[in-house]
Parts: sequence; structure tokens; C-alpha cells
Amino acid sequence: MEDKKNLLSIIIPAVFALLHFVVSGAVGASSGGRKGTWQLLRQNTGVVAMHMALTNRNTVIIFDQTGAGPSRYRLRRRYSGKRCTRAREDLEDWSCYAHSVEYNIDGHNVRSLRLDTDTWCSSGTFLSNGTLLQTGGHGSGSQKVRYFSPCSNGQCNWRQSKRSLSDDRWYASNQLLPENDRVIVVGGRRVFSYEFVPKLHSSDRSFNLPFLRKTNNKNAGGNNLYPFLHLSSDGNLFIFANRDSILFNYRQHKVIKTFPRIPGGGSRNYPSSGSSVILPLNHEDRFRKVEVMVCGGAASGAYEVAERGTFLKALSSCGRMVISGNRHKWKMENMPGPRTMHDMLILPTGHILIINGAKRGCAGWNNAATPSLQPYLYKPKKTLGKRFSVLKSTKIARMYHSSALVLPDGRILVAGGNPNNRYIFRNVSYPTELRLQAFIPNYMDRQYHHLRPGNVSIKYRSSSDGIAYGEEFAVQFWLGRRPSKEVEYSVYAPPFTTHSISMNQRLLKLRSKNTVRDKGGWMVAVLEAPPSPNVAPPGYYLLTVVNEGIPSLSQWIRFIHA
Repeated sequence: MEDKKNLLSIIIPAVFALLHFVVSGAVGASSGGRKGTWQLLRQNTGVVAMHMALTNRNTVIIFDQTGAGPSRYRLRRRYSGKRCTRAREDLEDWSCYAHSVEYNIDGHNVRSLRLDTDTWCSSGTFLSNGTLLQTGGHGSGSQKVRYFSPCSNGQCNWRQSKRSLSDDRWYASNQLLPENDRVIVVGGRRVFSYEFVPKLHSSDRSFNLPFLRKTNNKNAGGNNLYPFLHLSSDGNLFIFANRDSILFNYRQHKVIKTFPRIPGGGSRNYPSSGSSVILPLNHEDRFRKVEVMVCGGAASGAYEVAERGTFLKALSSCGRMVISGNRHKWKMENMPGPRTMHDMLILPTGHILIINGAKRGCAGWNNAATPSLQPYLYKPKKTLGKRFSVLKSTKIARMYHSSALVLPDGRILVAGGNPNNRYIFRNVSYPTELRLQAFIPNYMDRQYHHLRPGNVSIKYRSSSDGIAYGEEFAVQFWLGRRPSKEVEYSVYAPPFTTHSISMNQRLLKLRSKNTVRDKGGWMVAVLEAPPSPNVAPPGYYLLTVVNEGIPSLSQWIRFIHA
């Protein structure tokens, strides 16, 4: 917070945010019935959204690789200060083009950001203060560590650390750990190790992880790259690669559980590129039940034959497994259709959205065909066979190097797509895609406006910096009529998204200890913060009030160590 003087409590109003989104049509517009609708936000983002991340300043960081040559965002001057001319060498020089932009949600404008080394297929994590820690990439960027600290004046930019990673990290995954601003980086192409950032000592090194070597399909592009990482509420790390998974004690560098192999053929990780989420954690069981879900991927042999122009049908199956307790078994079910290279996002309602991707092939340059244009909605608490529904189709293919994320107003930002190794817009099956879209879920339809909690504000009781674990805090909001069901409160950690993986994504349903409603429709709920950083690593989350399945606009909240 900027002003800490005499502040024992702070109210963060949402009135102006509500007015903005109502005016812009995000809330209260028709969402096309039960299937939702699509909104075109920009014709050109300038760069491919290979990677995306939502900051606590309500901006979205979008970046590609520097090795793709000229983007569609040309600079007048290189970041070194040298002018970019119309000479041929400058027109072909990657440094005369932006490869990262910041998208402002409110104004729909983009500004260029500086990248000095190649971020191709890299990884990222938000630290507790909202800074994006970004690691690895290709070539000169494979051992680099970068930071982006979001700001409100448009002057912030990427900073590259003088300290490097121990190993090359190309197609690695990151997870924020319970220890304050400690991040684990796992895997990479032909790298079977993990390491921690930041390094506490100059002698710190990487650690061998035999599990990664065992799950590597050498002749199929790996099939264990971008491993799925989920922090269990007991503080251990769930790691899924290819078809196998372990529970890992990273403090003792020890595998403490080996889980059953997920049933069926094919593979789930890059380049097979399925996706995974940790299902919402709930205060009702004190956040002890931890269940993961893995969906889609590519058939066995898909990578090898794709290079010859044959695209095998992707996997349709999903598996759910409880990783807490002592009984572990994958429970399988099928999506409405085959899917690879898709994103799985947790909505404010606790439902799972499956969006983007392809029906045949796998990840890689021109390795897939038949785009998956229809999103799927998955309701985890429904009975088996009734959990999936098919939503409104888009007309824009979003396959390799596309991404998606949840916005504070409940829309889904969708961008990117480029199966070509350069920016190519014609005479190819799937041209480079720079249009920016939003998918508007059904819960944003105007017919639900009378149920939508409004003017949400958060009261910090003891500190202007954030809310300590286990601490009580108040949420005030307006509800036109008395709720017929219990109002729910969720907090969501926005992920770093790339290559079908949403790093650090998690949603928690918080306990309400007391709720008071006055005659004017204003309600005040006393909520209890998560009990520990094992349950919710420190940092910024989006808090949402959900009434009868209809979410409010989300507000930023920060959990901190006391």
C-alpha cells in the first residue's frame, strides 16, 4: 500500500471497477444463453501470446520468443537507443521489434516491453509482492532469470538478473513454495534435475531427479516436458510427467510416494500436451483433501508421425486422483471429444473450463490439425456422466503457442496461436494468430444481475500490507435480496500460462464465520484466511463472492506471513 500512516484498516472499494465493467459490457451483457459468447478485444496484440500472466495491477503480460524474427510490433529504436531504419538489415533484425507487451485491461491498449534474451518455452511464477519471476528459455536465455514488477505509471519493464540458473531450463515448470518467495524449477529438455530460485548461497546447485529420466521418451520429444506441478496442502510437491506421478519432499530431496500410472495409452506432457489442475480446496475439510485432475494429451506415436504429416486422434480421457491420505486410484472419465494443447482454468464458481487446443496431433511446429473450437465446462461435484457440457464455439483456431487466463471480471482472455516458426499470415494451414479475444461465460449474463454480489470491498483489520494466515477479515458487498442459499467466498491464485500448463493456479473456498445483512441490502461477512502457506503460498489472490453460482467482480487480496 502507498500510504501506511494511521491505517489499521483499509477498505478497497470496487465501485469504479464495477462501473467500468458494466459500461464496457463485460457484466450484464447477454452471454448467448447457457453456452456463453465470444468478444473480440483487439485485432492485433503485436506479439504471439506464447506466455501470459495477469498482474495485480490489472494488466496482462504477453510474450513470445525473440527467435521468431520480426513480430508485428515494430520499434522506432532498439532498446540500446540505436534507430531502426527501413534498411533491409533493420527490417529483419529481431531487436527492432517488440517480443513482449503489456495489455491494459481497462483501456485495451498495449505497450512494448524489453526482452534481452530468448524466452522461448520458458516458465514463470508470481512472488509474494506481485513481481513476476520468469526463468529459462532457449539459447542465450536458457539459464536466465528475469523479473517484472508491475506498476501503475507505465514505466516498468523486464529486468534480467545477474545471477543465472544452474542448468538449462527449456520447457521447465515452476512452483511457488510455502517459504517466502522460494521457487522450485523442475525439468527441461534433456535436463533431469530441479533447482531453487533465488539461490541462498553462491555454491547452491541443481539436484538430480531420476523420476524425470525414467519418464523421458527419448524418441518422442520427451513427453515429460513442462511437468505438472501442484503444491499439496501438506507442503509436499506433486509432480506428474508423461503418465506417472510422485509426491516429493523437496526439503529432504526425497520421493515419499509413487502413485499409480494413469490408465490408458498415450502421454500427457509436452509434446503430447494434455493439461492439469488441482481441484478447489475447501475449508469444510480444513483443506486436507487434495485432488488433481489431468485431461487430454496425445496418442502413442503422435509426435513421430506428425513430422510426416499424419495427425493421430488426441486423447479424450481425464483422470482424477486424491493425492492426500493413503488410498490413491485414478478415476477416469471422458471429455466430449479428443483434445491436446488445451488450457484448463479454474473459474470463480469452482468449475473447470477447458479451452483452446486441437483434436489431432501434438505440440510442435505444424504437428497438429483440426482445431478444438468449442470450450468444455466441467462441474466436479456433479455425478459421473453429467459433469461435462459443450460451450459456444469460436471461429479462431488456438492451437500451438496459444494461451488463456481468467480476468478479474470473470471473462476468459484468449490469445496467441502460431504453429509456424516465424510470423506467417498467408499460404499456410494455420496462420500466426494475433487477435485478442474474451470468452464470456454464462454466469455474466444480464439475466443473473439480480443475483450478482456488487460493490465488493475488503477490510484489512491489522495490517495495510495484507492478511496473515488464520486471521479474520471482513468483506462487504451489496446484494439486492436476501440469498436463498449460503453465499460462498473463493480466493484464486492467477497462474503463469504457457503450453497448456497454468503454473501455480489454485482456488480455495474460505470459511465464513459470521454474516450480517442490513435492510438496505448491504452485507458484511467475517472470513477466515487460509491457515498456512502450505495451503495458499504467500502473494496476491483474487477474492470472489459467489451467490447461487453467480460471481461478483473479483478483488485483489494479499496473504502474508505474520
